[in-house]
Amino acid sequence: MTQAIAVVLVCAATVAVGALGLRLSRTTSDFYVASRMVSPRWNASAIGGEYLSAASFLGVAGLVLAAGTDMLWYPVGYTAGYLVLLVLVAAPLRRSGAYTLPDFAEIRTSSPAVRRAASLLVVGIGWLYLLPQFRGAGLTLRTVSGAPSWVGSTVVAVVVVASVAAGGMRSITLVQAFQYWLKLTAIAFPALLLIVAWGADGAPDPVADRPPVAADTITVTLADPVRVQVDVPVTLTVDGTVDGAPARGALPLPAPGQLTFGAGTTIVIPAGAVVPRAEDVPAGDGASWVAPVAADGADDHPVYRTYSLLLALLLGTMGLPHVIVRFYTNPDGRAARRTAAVVVGLLGVFYLFPPVYAALGRIYAPDLLLTGRTDAVVLLLPERMLPAPWGEAMSALVTAGAFAAFLSTASGLTVSVAGVLSQDLLRGRARASVAGFRAGSLIAVVVPAALSLLTVRVGLADTVGLAFAMAASTFCPLLVLGIWWRRLTAAGALAGLATGGLLAGTAVIVTMTGMDVPGVAGVLLAQPAAWTVPLAFVVTIAVSLLTPGSAPADAARVLVRLHAPERLALATQPMNRRTATSL
Repeated sequence: MTQAIAVVLVCAATVAVGALGLRLSRTTSDFYVASRMVSPRWNASAIGGEYLSAASFLGVAGLVLAAGTDMLWYPVGYTAGYLVLLVLVAAPLRRSGAYTLPDFAEIRTSSPAVRRAASLLVVGIGWLYLLPQFRGAGLTLRTVSGAPSWVGSTVVAVVVVASVAAGGMRSITLVQAFQYWLKLTAIAFPALLLIVAWGADGAPDPVADRPPVAADTITVTLADPVRVQVDVPVTLTVDGTVDGAPARGALPLPAPGQLTFGAGTTIVIPAGAVVPRAEDVPAGDGASWVAPVAADGADDHPVYRTYSLLLALLLGTMGLPHVIVRFYTNPDGRAARRTAAVVVGLLGVFYLFPPVYAALGRIYAPDLLLTGRTDAVVLLLPERMLPAPWGEAMSALVTAGAFAAFLSTASGLTVSVAGVLSQDLLRGRARASVAGFRAGSLIAVVVPAALSLLTVRVGLADTVGLAFAMAASTFCPLLVLGIWWRRLTAAGALAGLATGGLLAGTAVIVTMTGMDVPGVAGVLLAQPAAWTVPLAFVVTIAVSLLTPGSAPADAARVLVRLHAPERLALATQPMNRRTATSL
């Protein structure tokens, strides 16, 4: 009940601030870029609010619990990506005068075709990133209240559409800045109390040289079928179905072995027993859990996976539409750089806490390794470790923080996708107008909300990692070469976007649909950035060199605008005609 109240309060606060934004937002510029008047500190808080998504609040702790500290590369990459953005992109992009990534693409290449390709990619990446927000909302409500997954997705969809359509970027800036500090409080304060409770319990070692064991008797009821791997012989009490046959009572499980528990099966794990793991959860004792690059088999290629993931996160940040649009809201390029620098600090503080939940989860929530629902560890630990009423209160707080994560990130993505839809993909009076922006926000939310109800095998942080890989393979070459290389042509930009989009998109589809691709090919598709990003750069450069005739005539003037201080480059601003006339 307390958790439900927390969800209602967060949603009500989001809608209330959105309504305030309706009073503040009057012009189209207010809706798209908050009239470019957001200060660096305020903007950095808003970026932190929208960037710390379901993958950060729930997914990182879940991945570290399941696969070990090797997964801490995720928060490292999430944070370090802003350093790359700060050095290469932030200030020149703000000086471009663009409102969206497609705006920048057309300003730099003078090509409507490149703009259309960029628009389609913005929508695709935005929808891919929205999927884990809706799935995380469904997981959260199901964990704390038992409600069906579609309820959480629907709540987030309705609240996001209401707040975004009400006031656009100006109101969402207020919402997201507030939600960053709510999320930091919601993850940090319970973590500190959990550490105190862990110490009072004798400080048991979370990385003991054995697989996780049940500290107390644990009862689990499965919501979905689970394929389980047994590494150590154990006897469980089961009431349900095992490998399709009814089972009730004590069930000895020999090792090594595999079996499938049916949906609705109740499993009792006795105290002191080694917990069997879901098939997709890596095996590991304490030593392998803390290894920086864990190898789970000869064919797993852990070094490749790690570096490909890092490349995706480092270079993908600059291509995320909801991140880039934030830098258009700063007054000038200097403010954009200051914003990026502050964001690094805000993210660094937040990411100190998810590993705490993961480590404690090995002691107090090992049953999540059996169900495979490790993303729920942040939500479950407070009530398991803290006495009443502290446990219930902290559970409500982390639930509020989780919903703030879904709402803020989904809001930012909706703003960026709605802006592109209204400017480039809608027709008639809806194009580039406030009414078009509101129609675009509805479309931007409905499609991924519906797709989130489909069953997929990929965790929250993994899904976000694929979105980063897609962004790194498409917009990173366009932005880096467009800002720093004069010889970029429209044909080269279009070829690079097509190459990166098709290759990374294929990898995303294969991974998300659970296709079984064995061997090296499966690893390359699961973490594609290490080969798709270089290929996109090579194709963009090669085609540009082969097609000098498609180079924009005003490339030099555009580059002056991107790199010169605002007061010197004002006269050279290459404004897109569509943007200039409609915004």
